[in-house]
Amino acid sequence: MKDVIIACDFNGEKELFDFLEQFGSYRPFLKIGMELFYATGSVMVRELKKRGHKIFLDLKLHDIPNTVKKAMSVLSSLDVDICNLHAAGGTEMMKYAIEGLTRKDGTRPLLIAVTQLTSTSQETLNNELLINHSMADTVMHYAKNALSAGLDGVVCSPLEAEKVKSVCGRDFVTVTPGIRFADSEKGDQVRIADPAFAKSNSDFIVVGRPITKAKDPLNAYLRCVKEFI
Repeated sequence: MKDVIIACDFNGEKELFDFLEQFGSYRPFLKIGMELFYATGSVMVRELKKRGHKIFLDLKLHDIPNTVKKAMSVLSSLDVDICNLHAAGGTEMMKYAIEGLTRKDGTRPLLIAVTQLTSTSQETLNNELLINHSMADTVMHYAKNALSAGLDGVVCSPLEAEKVKSVCGRDFVTVTPGIRFADSEKGDQVRIADPAFAKSNSDFIVVGRPITKAKDPLNAYLRCVKEFI
């Protein structure tokens, strides 16, 4: 199951396809987030699937349960491989999301929950979000809620993946953003690690700027794959 997912945080179709042209016959797993999805919509997702890419549709749904259920029923038709939502929406919302995402034949993409964003610090958690627990305890609590709701896994930082596995089981999927090469810049992420560190407890790593902003994106991607898989 392990794979490297490239975060395609581009603002339009041309920028995306210019980037993908550099990969030749390779068809990497791609993360389509809000920026690109809002710019290009479902047409882009369908086109990428036709070209042979696996897709993590990273829209982080968070709303009342019925609204999330209806939104997921729309997303289920796109044949993506992973969808997500915010665990902060609660277990009822997550259960409704599974109902909406499940197709008539019983199939569905993997559904994972965002625990806490990798840009969120302990100070922000306590002082702005008014969550008076440690980051680790908060992430574990959200992960256990996701498991009890029937989700397949969570998005967490690579620093928390080992504990998520110990609490929720080795089959519970961990998708870890905040990946940086040991010799690359930290950027706006707070809780980060390199691909080699993430290898033991992450099923998927999500890598953005270390690949998309590299002078040679294909070489950076292959380096990620080598260090992680």
